[in-house]
Amino acid sequence: MPDTASAAPERIGARIRELRAIRDYSLSDLGRRAHVSPSLLSRIETGQRAATESVLASVARALAVKVSVLRGQPYIQTLQKEQLDAILTPISTAFDDWDLPPDDAPPPRPLDAIEGDVGRLYNLRVKARFTEIADFLPGLISELALATQLHATLGRDRERAYAAQAEICRTAAIVAYRIGYMDLARLALSRMGVATPQSGDPRQVAIERYERAQMAADSSRLDRGVSLMRHALRELDDDGTRQTRAVRGTLQLRAATLSARGGDESSAADWIGEAAELAERTGETRDYALAFGPLNVRLHEISAAGDQSDYDQALAVASGVRLPDDYPPTRAAHFWIDKANAETWTAQQDEALKSLLAARSASPQLTRYHHSVHETVATLLRARPRVSDDLRDYALWCGV
Repeated sequence: MPDTASAAPERIGARIRELRAIRDYSLSDLGRRAHVSPSLLSRIETGQRAATESVLASVARALAVKVSVLRGQPYIQTLQKEQLDAILTPISTAFDDWDLPPDDAPPPRPLDAIEGDVGRLYNLRVKARFTEIADFLPGLISELALATQLHATLGRDRERAYAAQAEICRTAAIVAYRIGYMDLARLALSRMGVATPQSGDPRQVAIERYERAQMAADSSRLDRGVSLMRHALRELDDDGTRQTRAVRGTLQLRAATLSARGGDESSAADWIGEAAELAERTGETRDYALAFGPLNVRLHEISAAGDQSDYDQALAVASGVRLPDDYPPTRAAHFWIDKANAETWTAQQDEALKSLLAARSASPQLTRYHHSVHETVATLLRARPRVSDDLRDYALWCGV
């Protein structure tokens, strides 16, 4: 591998430049359409400047593509090497057939057994064990399609079946999103949207909105994502329980993230402030596979500062963070990834590599496919006249 980031395949800047050429836009043309200065676009295209989330969303809209296209997801070669693309296909097929299960399908197991498997999937999900999840999901999707038909009479068992169905749809959407298969993620979320109203749990309905907002962000519709959070908060009354308040706080944090990416710093700060007030009441929670509490609020402060290119502030907040040993691995990895990005853009290259290694240790598969990791590694490669063996090995590991 050459010692410069020019070897990093299809960097964001290169993809923007290529798509701009395809559409026959000059830098001025694209700048006018995206409301971004041509000089900033030029620096992004040449790799001299990182593209913030708000700029990325604006450029994607102007080029009529999704943000994931500019990021280069999915990473096809890596996915094929690990055969993830092959094992994702049965998940999509299971969703296509879920309302017409085969006539010779065996009857579903008791709900207790199915719910036990849904819980095991959650444990795999927080560890980002995508391969194991993807291998396990198709059968469970088909079984729950039968279970919801079997429990057609209104009652608690029917709600349990639909609640389990909603959760496996959510798991499929998260896995597909993490590795860049946005069409499958949207399909899974559409199925979740059908199941949640039947679960008898308004918190699950709100969580579906929460997950859908991420899809809106990928389509460069940050305002749509914030609107989804506002609707979800209006629909989910604060009943005073810890679980409901944790879900409401999580919705507020997503609204903060999307506002920060959209360049609305004031709204982002307001959302984080509201979530912080709730976090003081709830303490640290893990309900609904959501890690909400004062610590997660701090992690979102770091992310929001990074999205606004305020890397010094991001590192100031990060310096006070201490992750518990049992903190969800995916959340821990996100912390280290955000920290590495801020360290990279404040010329703390050795510290950035240490943070990237910590992210890999916390959650290898999430880290390997995370778009920010690819961008950070490419920037580190470009910043160094000579590439260390550790950085070279890391770049090869994550496919940069």
